[in-house]
Amino acid sequence: MFLTKGPLPLGPLWERFFKGHESLYSVYIHSVPSYEAKFSSKSVFYGRQIPSQVAQWGRMSMCDAERRLLANALLDFSNEYFVLVSESCIPLYNFTLTYHYITNSRYSFMGAFDDPGPVGRGRYNQNMSPEVNLSQWRKGSQWFETHRNLASIIVSDTTYYPKFDAFCRPACYVDEHYFPTMLTIQAPGLIANRSLTWVDWSRGGPHPATFGKSDVTEEFMKKLHQFQNCVYNGEPSSICNLFARKFSPGSLEPLLLLAPKFLGY
Repeated sequence: MFLTKGPLPLGPLWERFFKGHESLYSVYIHSVPSYEAKFSSKSVFYGRQIPSQVAQWGRMSMCDAERRLLANALLDFSNEYFVLVSESCIPLYNFTLTYHYITNSRYSFMGAFDDPGPVGRGRYNQNMSPEVNLSQWRKGSQWFETHRNLASIIVSDTTYYPKFDAFCRPACYVDEHYFPTMLTIQAPGLIANRSLTWVDWSRGGPHPATFGKSDVTEEFMKKLHQFQNCVYNGEPSSICNLFARKFSPGSLEPLLLLAPKFLGY
């Protein structure tokens, strides 16, 4: 599920990733309503836009867009796993490894952790009670993977939505709290409490680092797979992130050049 502003500048990389696995995936795109896609009829993205509305960063309209993607994808009963990515995301491994990692997992990959600081519990509003208590308040990345049963919970929710809509507004960013908190309350044993999407926060600021053409070198590509350490189905794993962001449109050329050697597609 691609949550985008408009174009998919890294589309050619995703086309290569998907190639040869047509029976194992379906694509859904939520873009700004005014965007008119011009994908080739042979593209995996052709005709895959869903009816959309404007989504604002940090507002409930962003979660609305994500729920809209899930609702459309749920209409196809063959869809069992749902992955949310942006136009600046890339796959870190080939399709086969990615597919088996997700489908063999006992958990859905929703980041959810208790942050005691000002950008975690500090964003909690007492008016969220009794539906959400401070001890249940969670934070996580908006980029998630979820199984069909949890996707259904997200789409059908009418209990927590009004509370987050009314009482989680900037500087409370609802896309960082709504789904992680709701699923921690309703299905805590079914989420891995981590995202599959890697980002680099080392440069500081409210947004993660963006990688351009000059950043994508062989050394950089090697680092994308290094230093991973997590738990997968209860066992230590060196494969933790299946996707990465944020990559600028200018990064496409070196990514296409280096992907066969370093990403496996």
